Amino acid sequence: MTVLDRDKLYTARLHAARVRPYLATALFALHVVESRTVPTMAVDSHWRCYVSPAFVDRTPVDELASVWVHEVSHLLRDHHGRGERLALREGMNGPGDRLRMNIAADCEINDDSFGEGLPQPEDAVYPAKLRLRAGELMEEYARQIRLGPWTDHLVWLDCGSGADGLVRGWDLGGDGAHGLTAQERDAVRFRVAEGIRGRPGDVPAGWQRWAEEVFHPPQPWRELLGAAVRSAVSGGGAAEDYSYGRPSRRAAGLPRVILPSMRRRPPRVAVVVDTSGSVSDEELGSALLEVAAIARAVGGRRDQVTVVSCDAAARIAHPLAEGEGFALVGGGGTDLRTGFAAALRTRPDVVVALTDGQTPWPESRPPCRTVVGVFARPRRPSWKDQSYRAPRPPEWARTVEIGPAR
Repeated sequence: MTVLDRDKLYTARLHAARVRPYLATALFALHVVESRTVPTMAVDSHWRCYVSPAFVDRTPVDELASVWVHEVSHLLRDHHGRGERLALREGMNGPGDRLRMNIAADCEINDDSFGEGLPQPEDAVYPAKLRLRAGELMEEYARQIRLGPWTDHLVWLDCGSGADGLVRGWDLGGDGAHGLTAQERDAVRFRVAEGIRGRPGDVPAGWQRWAEEVFHPPQPWRELLGAAVRSAVSGGGAAEDYSYGRPSRRAAGLPRVILPSMRRRPPRVAVVVDTSGSVSDEELGSALLEVAAIARAVGGRRDQVTVVSCDAAARIAHPLAEGEGFALVGGGGTDLRTGFAAALRTRPDVVVALTDGQTPWPESRPPCRTVVGVFARPRRPSWKDQSYRAPRPPEWARTVEIGPAR
């Protein structure tokens, strides 16, 4: 029985990091799991890399480095989340459909994976080999690919659930050891994107586009939260609480008495985050960025910001002051009415909802300012349903788009 040569495998990863330094954070975030079921190497959505000992034994180090880069590219490009949404939207549920998605995902990333220190594997999938145009996305390739003579030699291909979202028999799942949380995965993507933006001349165009799109400047929340922020943080207005941090000016007439001054209280903001199954990891990452920007907009008073995770049911409302590591949990259907109800129980001055918009809305206007951030999505209608129209938030809410349309 072949034993996994971890020294050889990790040497290949180090080589990959040296020739693709902007991917180093992602490469070293992967946790290796030995598997005698996977054909070569494969990844899951929790950033585990399943490795066949026999494959490592027969593959040269430089080619193993190429495979490392290939597999981590699936995860950085969110192929698992995009594959799940594509399957749901267009009914691609059979094994042949999943093979098409894996081939399509490979077509998207392989133009940016090999060359300049990384040899191209002999069986690597390229659009030109399938008579397809280069430079398109997985979703576009998946609609064009048809299984047949041009794809018969690819039936072995399986990059794992990280390439299409379909759980494999070898996957350890969300409760398995050494998986990354959604926040940790988002942090890896952010660091890679920042590294790419810091050295654009050394990075392929496809990765440059990804880095510009995966994270975006947060919304101007100081403006969007409106008068609630302006009056409480930066301007005059009614003071609402006493503080001994700065004595009252009236104390000058009472030398032996310390009088407190009035202070302005930053507004309380409740943020409802849509964590339903239709929201991708990248969109949840965008939500985390917006939550951090909201905290800055209220003068850095994290104790004034509460976060509610919501799919079909609202979860526990977490005050942001409890730490950076609050969990966004969910994954089911969507009903933000429960999220609004939970948010209003915290008696906020402003409610912010971050969502893909696929939800029922409260029938009446909340008794406070409301801002809805909708994750940007492609504006073209579903190719199967030309009459499809994305639902719009209610008129009583201020609506903004979050992130770039993909």
